[in-house]
Amino acid sequence: MKEPAVSADPTQVLAFETDCHIFSGCGFPAPGLHSFLFEPLWGDADSNLYFNKPMLLALLGSIIIVGFFWAAFRKPKIVPGKLQMVAETGYDFIRRGIVYETIGKREGEKYVPLVVSLFFFVWMMNLWSIIPVAQFPVTAIIAYPAVLAIIVYILWVSLTFKRHGFVGAFKNFTGYDKSLGPVLPLAMTIEFFSNLLVRPFTHAVRLFANMFAGHTLLLLFTIASWYLLNGIGFAYAGVSFVMTIVMTAFELFIQALQAYVFVLLTCTYIQGALAKHH
Repeated sequence: MKEPAVSADPTQVLAFETDCHIFSGCGFPAPGLHSFLFEPLWGDADSNLYFNKPMLLALLGSIIIVGFFWAAFRKPKIVPGKLQMVAETGYDFIRRGIVYETIGKREGEKYVPLVVSLFFFVWMMNLWSIIPVAQFPVTAIIAYPAVLAIIVYILWVSLTFKRHGFVGAFKNFTGYDKSLGPVLPLAMTIEFFSNLLVRPFTHAVRLFANMFAGHTLLLLFTIASWYLLNGIGFAYAGVSFVMTIVMTAFELFIQALQAYVFVLLTCTYIQGALAKHH
């Protein structure tokens, strides 16, 4: 069997790095976990002190977001220019469409900066998947959604204790309702583990799993388009290429949707911590 030519890193096989095609005696270089592993750009992976491509994209994404809003609002005008108008539209959509609708205007105003930051950061990290050269969603690495979910989790728990005290927070976390009678202990146990353990886990995994699956599908069709470029396979390569375009468009929608869902859940948790009755 003909072995595909790979880069210096044997764990990564990309479509443009191989001369492997159908009918040429080699197997299909399918994407897998190796597609999410990157060699350090700086440092040593063995020492756990290094800087790789996803870290670079996260840093660049943060700089782009901060730079965009700084440029838009550094000299705000009563009649906004194009850049200020776009920034105001995005900011106002999150503030009115998510924060105010979920938490309320009076309670939610102080959390608008956090929610706006989370939305645009998550969206930018997702968008890297379809940007040439970058072509990787940072949120497909579980560490990034996990850290964001932990930040929301800490805020939610601390707000609950601050607003309701220890006893009130305990009732909040356990869904205490004495009208449940004999099943109350079981219901409280389930609610306790659901709220304090399962909730932050699903908050992170929902974002991670969607970006991981979406990137895998894009890789699959992209590599297939290249692999099928041989003989009669050219016809199938065209179909695969069309699917690549379709999946890219679909990913654009999913990337924005996942950012929206992440901050919507964040606002829901905050609203639950601030509510007077549970």
